Amino acid sequence: MSGDEAAGHPHIQWLSDPAVLAPLALLAGIYVWRFRQVRREAAARGGTAAGRSGAASAGAGPLQAFAFAGAMLALLAALVSPIDGLGEEYLFSAHMVQHVLLGDIAPLLLLLGLSRALMRPATRRLAGIERRLGPFASPVTGIVLWLALMYLWHVPALYDAAAEHAGVHLLEHASFFAAGVALWWPLIQPVPMRRRLTGLQPLAYIGAAKAGLAALGLYLAWSSTPLYPYYEQTPRIWGLSPIEDQNIGGVIMMVEQSFTLVLVMVALFVRMLAQSEEEERRRERLEEREEAAARAR
Repeated sequence: MSGDEAAGHPHIQWLSDPAVLAPLALLAGIYVWRFRQVRREAAARGGTAAGRSGAASAGAGPLQAFAFAGAMLALLAALVSPIDGLGEEYLFSAHMVQHVLLGDIAPLLLLLGLSRALMRPATRRLAGIERRLGPFASPVTGIVLWLALMYLWHVPALYDAAAEHAGVHLLEHASFFAAGVALWWPLIQPVPMRRRLTGLQPLAYIGAAKAGLAALGLYLAWSSTPLYPYYEQTPRIWGLSPIEDQNIGGVIMMVEQSFTLVLVMVALFVRMLAQSEEEERRRERLEEREEAAARAR
């Protein structure tokens, strides 16, 4: 134990594993290449100004760019910032922050940064995968996969193994990210699914997912017994006992799930209102055409 650790101060380290930069750079490079390609195609179809407007409407505009930038920031915060080292060497709560970023926030922002136009080179492959999955290619699979992986990796034996072994840790992170993509895909649908959520189903879907994981956060927040032996052995920093650290981790999970749920429900409600207004305008235009045709006769 170093002098700082003995005094309750952690050793702060950025970029504890430089290898993570390679996949992040590859992801960013592919996205920027495809984003620019879609905008060039739109500009070629309609001229410069019209092309920019067309690219935005086709799904290669500022909203997609900002969402993808947010996803990259979330991934960098989870894997490059001191959060990674704090979670691996000291605090369960820091590890929880990392998992929230990897398994929820980054996948959500990444999918918001995609669109049908950006995904077009992979659309046919994704449709083929969906056909082969059959009944498993449904929102139910997404929510089950999300909750199963989240709860599985919080089993103490697996959680401690991930903290102690780099290979298991990598698998854990990949599982969280994949679970997040599986959860958010049916709501965002960069490529439309055949089995879609309709009516009030999106609200019930995200409500069930977030409530299901918030229950785990609630349990951790109120637990009075240390569940993870690994974090009983790590150097204690900032005056936090293992139980206090574990309780804070549970609060972080519970608050993040609740906050995300509220934001997503508001967004879904606004989207439902917009769709309702669009359908009403479409109905009014149809009625006007029918009245005009009747007068012409």
